[in-house]
Amino acid sequence: MNTVVIDNKKYVVVEAKTYKKLQEKAARATPPIKKLTLQHAKSHAYKLIDKWTKEK
Repeated sequence: MNTVVIDNKKYVVVEAKTYKKLQEKAARATPPIKKLTLQHAKSHAYKLIDKWTKEK
């Protein structure tokens, strides 16, 4: 890992393989998105539509 200074800003240069591993580790740390069933998604969409129409 090397550091490079460009326009008084420090940047870190890492090997592509190491960068991929860092990305995978970060992806594992984020919680997965909850999937909705079709019925739940439809009711959620209707609630959002009602909320948006009341705001206008």
